[in-house]
Amino acid sequence: MARHQLQQAISVKSASAISVDHSAATAPREFEWDLVRAASCADARENDLARIRSLLASTKSIEWSAVLRLADHHGTSSLLYQNLSRLKDIVPSTVLGALRQDYEKNVYKSLFLARELIRILDCLDAIGVEVVPYKGIVMAEVYYGDMALRRSGDMDLFVRGRDVGRIKNAVRELGYTQRVAVSEDAEEDYIASGYECAFDSPAGKNLLELQWALQPRFYAVDFDMEGLFERTVSVSVAGRAVKTPSAEDLLLVLSVHAAKHVWERLIWLCDIAQILKRENLDWDWVQARARQFGIERILHVTLLLANRLLTAPMPAAIEQSVVSDRAARAFADTIAADVARGVSYGEEQVSYFRLMMQLRERKADRLRFLTRLTFTPGPGEWETVRLPKPLFPLYRVVRLARLASRFARG
Repeated sequence: MARHQLQQAISVKSASAISVDHSAATAPREFEWDLVRAASCADARENDLARIRSLLASTKSIEWSAVLRLADHHGTSSLLYQNLSRLKDIVPSTVLGALRQDYEKNVYKSLFLARELIRILDCLDAIGVEVVPYKGIVMAEVYYGDMALRRSGDMDLFVRGRDVGRIKNAVRELGYTQRVAVSEDAEEDYIASGYECAFDSPAGKNLLELQWALQPRFYAVDFDMEGLFERTVSVSVAGRAVKTPSAEDLLLVLSVHAAKHVWERLIWLCDIAQILKRENLDWDWVQARARQFGIERILHVTLLLANRLLTAPMPAAIEQSVVSDRAARAFADTIAADVARGVSYGEEQVSYFRLMMQLRERKADRLRFLTRLTFTPGPGEWETVRLPKPLFPLYRVVRLARLASRFARG
């Protein structure tokens, strides 16, 4: 398939024309969805609890199994437990028991991850390698004030690409093995085109992720990773001093991450809401960097969704810019409705790539996305055919052929 045909296949259309795969959708009833949203808040105040109580009192028919499934899917079970346990007079004990069990599992998992994170950081400090943990238990303790309130599945570390080899060797001594083996010949290209590598341990799969970029190169968000390292702040996690991204950097990082997954889970918006509670955020800097990286629309959609789905206040410093962004509002309307219906976006489908292009406000960024998507090979191409190092440029042809086959199917 020629490049112009690929461009037609991923042509940019209006927000109202988003096409997605609804086959995996599980549409919750409106009441259960409203309850999960209302109870997905940290630091709930009396008016928040009153809103939840009012919802519970508004119906005699609550499908609690659906509520629990929704909270589990959206990663907000611990928040749901925290808030419903304060209303135990009107919540069935069996429901609270199930939520408490899930909450306690998360406590144990968080304590384990905290111990492992400290073990890894101590190991890397000893060899002089700087890393920046974020999300997971770091996010929970720093922004929620309690690592038990946010479900943590793994440890995410920002690293420098040049340090990946040394880190891999170091964590191997701690019992971590890379999930997808990459040959030494392909390692340099893997780091240049990819953004992460994951590791398993005897305690579980995919417990550690090293990330040297925000996303794969083809997404065309060339974030200033070295600047992120320079702007880190020192925080305490499980009693250990840890460097983590500044609140401003983290806001952009998490907005891009949520966009990559089409804001499918509420917990990602809960994280945004917690960051927005920070005083003295430098909104001039945030807006300037969002424009620089071509992610202003992504930032606006994220803030709109946090406001609409979680009633997070719109920051006054950026409100006018956000509400005047008609394209962002249209996307937020569509995506909020899709999240409510449980729509799942298949990240291997043409419609997904089209949406990722639509979310970029600059034509140049959309063109870079298309070009890189078309010609940037990755592990899929390396696994399809093994070429000697001198013939690596031919992987672009393999990439083009695989994309053409994929688009022909969908």
